[in-house]
Amino acid sequence: MAFRVQTVILGPDTDQYAGDGQATSDIAGIAAAARRCEELGYDGVTAPEAGHDPFLPLVIAAEHTEHIKLGTNVAIAFPRSPLATAQVAWDLQQLSKGRFQLGLGTQVKAHVVRRYGSTWTGPPGPRLREYLLCMKAIFETFQKGDKPDFTGKHYQFTLMNPFFNPGPIEYPHPEIHLAAVNPYMARLAGELCDGLRLHPIATFRYTREVVVPSLEAGAAASGRKLADLDLIGAPFLAIAKDAEGVEAAKQALKQHIAFYASTPTYHAVLEFHGWLDAGKALHQMSREGRWKEMPGQISDEMLEEWAIIGTCDELAAKLKERCSGLFSTVLLDLAPQLRRDEAWLSETIDRLHQN
Repeated sequence: MAFRVQTVILGPDTDQYAGDGQATSDIAGIAAAARRCEELGYDGVTAPEAGHDPFLPLVIAAEHTEHIKLGTNVAIAFPRSPLATAQVAWDLQQLSKGRFQLGLGTQVKAHVVRRYGSTWTGPPGPRLREYLLCMKAIFETFQKGDKPDFTGKHYQFTLMNPFFNPGPIEYPHPEIHLAAVNPYMARLAGELCDGLRLHPIATFRYTREVVVPSLEAGAAASGRKLADLDLIGAPFLAIAKDAEGVEAAKQALKQHIAFYASTPTYHAVLEFHGWLDAGKALHQMSREGRWKEMPGQISDEMLEEWAIIGTCDELAAKLKERCSGLFSTVLLDLAPQLRRDEAWLSETIDRLHQN
């Protein structure tokens, strides 16, 4: 099976997951990274909201690339109004000549309220559904100039005049990809979005048995099929040049996984596998700031369920073995030393493009 292949720029590294902060970036570096991703053959490049705004780097990437897709991975919805998100998405779609993909997620209540200083007005699923409908109504008003008339429980869009309307663009509305792990969000992505951006905390088996049926049910509710949607997988990777390096990569990956597995929102995945006690222990350790101790809760058996593990030469074959029939797009989030091996990386992307 052939895959579309994406990657990430400005993504978090092991030190950031371990609580040691993160590196800074500059305009020249972002431009160079985006150009390099296009030259290597990637189909898409994404920017996360992991300490920095996810939209700004994509403005730079749009200027310095020609055909690669550009996406947020992901922007947090609730701290931004639907109009604020729609405006920046509309502008990026225009500036990139139709290449922008809006990846949206909800975050959890503590971060929305205490980190972003925003509000939490109800259960995230129904609120996000309304957010998406409101944003789609805004897109229609931008394009057609119709009088807005969206009113919901959480959001309304009933005022727009020509002065504030950015006006129509010659490209389709931006694609919307919803970050999802749990069934409600997967159904919502199937019903209202162009695809689902799967969080890597979802294991391969959980994805097949829980996420995909929910996504398919949502697609059916909107008169579509699963094949009409882009299921974007970002599997955890423990990849290195040799066996010794693979062992080191596994330990680094356990730090990444422990960070996410400490979040109760993702504990449905751990419960599915019978790992809920580990999830609870990780949550308590995160509250105590014991970041460097947390990888000890992730066993090698757990790692096998989550990750693709092997040498560089094995990566393409192992990705195809575990992802075929599951994902239409795969995101490669590789360690810095592997990203520097351009010949290997280009060859790997080419192999993933082949049936």
